[in-house]
Amino acid sequence: MTEERRMIQSAARDFAMNEVLPIANKLDPEQGDIPMSLRDKLAEMGYFGVVISEEYGGLGLGAFEYALITEELARGWMSVASIIARGNGLGGGFTAAQRREYLPRMARGEFLGAAALSEPDAGSDLANVSCKATRDGDGWMLNGTKTWCTFADGADFISVLARTKQPSDPRRRHEGISQFLVLKERGKFPPGLTGSPIRKIGYFGWKTWELHFDNFKLPADALLGREREDRGEGKGFYGAVSGLEVARVHTAARAIGLARGGLEDSLAYAQKRVAFGQPIGEFQAIRFKLAEMATEIEAARQLMYFVATEVDSKRRCDKEASMAKLFASEMAERVTSQALQIHGGYGYTKDFPLERYWRDARLTKIFEGTSEIQLRIISDRLLPRVRK
Repeated sequence: MTEERRMIQSAARDFAMNEVLPIANKLDPEQGDIPMSLRDKLAEMGYFGVVISEEYGGLGLGAFEYALITEELARGWMSVASIIARGNGLGGGFTAAQRREYLPRMARGEFLGAAALSEPDAGSDLANVSCKATRDGDGWMLNGTKTWCTFADGADFISVLARTKQPSDPRRRHEGISQFLVLKERGKFPPGLTGSPIRKIGYFGWKTWELHFDNFKLPADALLGREREDRGEGKGFYGAVSGLEVARVHTAARAIGLARGGLEDSLAYAQKRVAFGQPIGEFQAIRFKLAEMATEIEAARQLMYFVATEVDSKRRCDKEASMAKLFASEMAERVTSQALQIHGGYGYTKDFPLERYWRDARLTKIFEGTSEIQLRIISDRLLPRVRK
């Protein structure tokens, strides 16, 4: 932690507590959307362009600073910590011309995206995508269904993973998959694309969609990764998974922010809630819970810092990134559950934000790769499989 990083962290903390948390406490129980006024303030802070280079108008910072800012925003509302990835976390596969055109707008929060990767039968098994893109004159035609596409309605573009060729070898199902850029008007779906909102139990502030492409036409230049031999037609799978280390640092930071909210609220509650003639924070059972919660949070944070440093140093750390995501998300569910327990019956109401932390923490074990997928990645690096 340098002095500059402490300043970045402090500014993000003030922003989260003063600008994000009050809105979250009001709108999350109503399942309301993140207001445009808050998105504009995020843009003013530069949070949509944390890792976008200064050449394109971003802050030009690294995964470490991205994690610092994300943790603070998640302390207020995980959805706000997530929406900044619609600028920072997308844009892979752009041509040089597209980078010049789109990245400055992304950094300003004017051109934000959504990712349509998963399908009803292709979530953790992303190589199983069946949404098809077929040649249509000089362009392409998309047909199929995508699911778990958060922010599809509010986005200015959607990055879609679709199959352009059937694999010749069933053991290499990831081949023949391409990525496409679907430009759209914010707040609407274009002709040939319809969507149905998914009824979630949390992650409010924006909608998550199931999308249906029906003879949806795309121009030839919608194919992403065209300037790289390893990212073009039929190789979109590699582009989709290329940013997973940063994405898992981002998710670990979100989980830690949620857990910290549970801890900080519990510390305050334990000092003012009186039972049996004294604050409940005087009881050893409560004190030990709080000590364990704080220890788990700090352990997750230090592992995240290590992985972020490795990412910024351009060293491979896919195993460690999976460890950080796994540990932080599992920790967040435990800690927020303990926080709810400390609050007793009040924790099980919407009068306190504990239930929001708890609901959202549960999701961190699922998105950006389930805990089971992280365990598989880690175990395969520790004990490589014998090729058959």
